[in-house]
Amino acid sequence: MSTPAPTGRSRAVVAVLALGGIVATVVQTAIVPLLPELPRITGSSAVDVSWLITVTLLTAAVSTPLLGRAGDMYGRRRMLLLSLASLTAGSVLCGFTSDLVPLLIGRGLQGVGAAVVPLSISILRGVLPPERTGSAVALMSSTVGIGAALGVPLAALLVQYADWHAMFWATTALGALVFALTWFTVTDVPSDEPGRFDVVGAVGLSAGLVALLMAVSKGGDWGWTSARTLGVIGAAVVVLLAWGRHQWGAASPLVDMRLVARPAVLLPHLAALLAGFAFYANTLVTAQLVQAPEGTGYGLGLSVVAAGLCLLPSGVCMVLCAPISARISAARGAGVTLALGAGVIAAGYVVRFTDSRDLWAIVTGATIVSMGTALAYSALPMLVMRAVPMEQTAAANGLNVLMRTIGQAFCSATVASVLASHAHDFGGGVVAPTLGGYRTAFVIAGTAAVVACVTACCLPRHPRQPRPEESEIVVGSPQEQSARDARTAAADAPGGTGPAA
Repeated sequence: MSTPAPTGRSRAVVAVLALGGIVATVVQTAIVPLLPELPRITGSSAVDVSWLITVTLLTAAVSTPLLGRAGDMYGRRRMLLLSLASLTAGSVLCGFTSDLVPLLIGRGLQGVGAAVVPLSISILRGVLPPERTGSAVALMSSTVGIGAALGVPLAALLVQYADWHAMFWATTALGALVFALTWFTVTDVPSDEPGRFDVVGAVGLSAGLVALLMAVSKGGDWGWTSARTLGVIGAAVVVLLAWGRHQWGAASPLVDMRLVARPAVLLPHLAALLAGFAFYANTLVTAQLVQAPEGTGYGLGLSVVAAGLCLLPSGVCMVLCAPISARISAARGAGVTLALGAGVIAAGYVVRFTDSRDLWAIVTGATIVSMGTALAYSALPMLVMRAVPMEQTAAANGLNVLMRTIGQAFCSATVASVLASHAHDFGGGVVAPTLGGYRTAFVIAGTAAVVACVTACCLPRHPRQPRPEESEIVVGSPQEQSARDARTAAADAPGGTGPAA
């Protein structure tokens, strides 16, 4: 067990790690205002340019669980610095080029920064006293939404009033700053996780995730029923099934499938996927909605900068909600916080469905969704940490963040498909989605939030962490293993009493 850091130093650690989470998200979202101009800048097609978003999503999905597992085995601070270094190097590369291929490589390197959040959460668990862990983890979790709310307007300002490369030099400076602060401020958390790194599992997971997310991200361009899309989806299913079988029998698995299969761990991962889906629709739709031409009858015709500023109240409210969520979790449990957060998200989409014509209503609805997201995201790592042993914290939280990423990818594809199917010619050369298309997206996202709320209500109230011998692949006879599994299931059931006899 690590010794908690002194109060003054622990506050500095929390501040540095939270800044790192914000910067990692800002880097991922900063390119959004530049997308309309990138085909002209790079001399490429709009379809090719869209890979600047897709490649970041792919590398984020692959690196998050891999660096999480490596952090548990070889040091979380070391993997955190590696993630920040990759993020900074990618920004430097993008700042020096206007060609598509180097930009793609740079964006791929930036995507590795997604591992900052789960690695930071695992570090916080090791260096903070229990009474401060909840509020710090809540703040760390909310950095994902804060970074998204800040990244778009700040990048839009740079793109509009400076050379577009300035955006990447700004993220380079931020990445270098956080790397230096982390180097001098954050100490490592000792890890006693045994075994070797599962190279076969890492390759299998990477291949399966790349295939799955590529199909989800590009299915709209390729055609959802095309041979290419169906083939990639089929390959993803085959690879991931084979990977799961390998993990179940591996001596030192990348992901402990026996642990993941427990309801106390599985349900938070499912809720993370649903919450990621519900949250991302808010970010995707808001900017498009307020920038729609006034000729549509509902659009406000705002500029890119003004549209980005509409998200600022969301970021501010997420910061304010972090300590509130920690207090709710301490008083009522993280499961209650997750259910409440999902319910608030659903309520926000009710507001958005009711009025999507007035700016104040749009900003209010978006802010309510973000407040619910802050509550839900802060509860998820707490739920994971209470159900897994200390030596698997980074890997388990990495998998939870991966589920959010997959939810966001599915949301992106779903929203794009819905809006495209509701495209209408409003005359005067204005072709845009109808208001009904946006409302359909709100209904889908709100439904995902409701299902996340139901999932939270099904969480076991008093989960127990597995004893060390229960993580072994072979423990006793088949009859003894079956009896152990039955006791675990009883303890994990809603209303279970915790430790089995």
